[in-house]
Amino acid sequence: MKKKDFIDEQRKGLRTWIEIDSSALKKNFETFRKLKGRNGLLMGVVKSNAYGHGLIETATLLSHLGISWIGVDSITEALALRENNIRKQILVLGYTLPERLADALHNNISLTISSMAGLQALEALGPYATLNIHLKVDTGMHRQGFLPEELPAVLEYVAAKLPHVHIEGIYTHFAAAKDPNDRKDTDRQIKKFEEALAYVKEKKLKIIRHASATGATLLFPQARYDLLRIGIGMYGLWPAEEVCIHCENKVQLSPILSWRTIVSEVKQIRAEESVGYNFTERVSRDTLIAILPIGYWHGYSRVLSSIGRVLVRGARAKVLGRISMDMTAVDVTDIMSVKVGDVVTLIGTDGKEEVSADELAERCGKINYEIVTELNPRIKRIVV
Repeated sequence: MKKKDFIDEQRKGLRTWIEIDSSALKKNFETFRKLKGRNGLLMGVVKSNAYGHGLIETATLLSHLGISWIGVDSITEALALRENNIRKQILVLGYTLPERLADALHNNISLTISSMAGLQALEALGPYATLNIHLKVDTGMHRQGFLPEELPAVLEYVAAKLPHVHIEGIYTHFAAAKDPNDRKDTDRQIKKFEEALAYVKEKKLKIIRHASATGATLLFPQARYDLLRIGIGMYGLWPAEEVCIHCENKVQLSPILSWRTIVSEVKQIRAEESVGYNFTERVSRDTLIAILPIGYWHGYSRVLSSIGRVLVRGARAKVLGRISMDMTAVDVTDIMSVKVGDVVTLIGTDGKEEVSADELAERCGKINYEIVTELNPRIKRIVV
């Protein structure tokens, strides 16, 4: 079946849907696998509904591609993957409540431990099974993590009181690894992480070391260590404009997400009439309006009111007036033969035109992470 025919079949009965391009995901996966080397470990980070791309759909695709690890934020996400037959190694990157520790233990899910309180909670599990943990080190970002100087006490505590716990990994996270022209802060964090690793080496522990997300992977090769944690880059988006400018001639990323809706109504209004709540926009000419059955509840930001652009029949159409919770009006006066049922592109390409997540982010004063993660999880993701 042709790609278009498959999508048309899958979107029957839907007013809006999201398409996930498996070929583009494969290209991005291969890009980062080459950076690490075929024997290196690669983690696909699918937290927050896979950055809006669909938790189960994306994790399934990555599993089929041969990803080594899956990274999630919570035990809830991890269990959803296990329930959907994702058998890859999973690391919970966020905080896990003490009452959920047993869920991790019974489902072979690795946990991040970043505080003494977190370590002490592990004692309640008892000595009957082994829980894998990754120690998070705070090298300067000051969110989660043990300070490097705390590690000797941490390792002693695990050895003395937690015989049922296996330290599987140690990692940190960089606060400012997205600017190739300002490297001093990340260099300082790398140095502190190396200090932490020295304690581990003294104990002769063989564990997985990791520090780099997408930005650091591309800009700080010395910090790639044993495993790369790739989130935004796996979805074909750059973590920052500076990274794109520095790397786009050497690294190609392909966005994997397109968001579509349909035209649900078409009407003509006269010049000087207004559109939408509070009549915030008045048209200066006789105007043909198309109504789209999506709004800010679906993730199309209200900030795009009167400034957003969508694609209809391969042409750009301006958003008119206030975006509602479930409806948006666009100007299709200059587009030929628009009718009810026409497909409209909110993010993605149509013919030679494109509306990217980066464009929407710039118009909204946001970052591309926000644009895609705010997409409503209830919208169907169609893998093509």
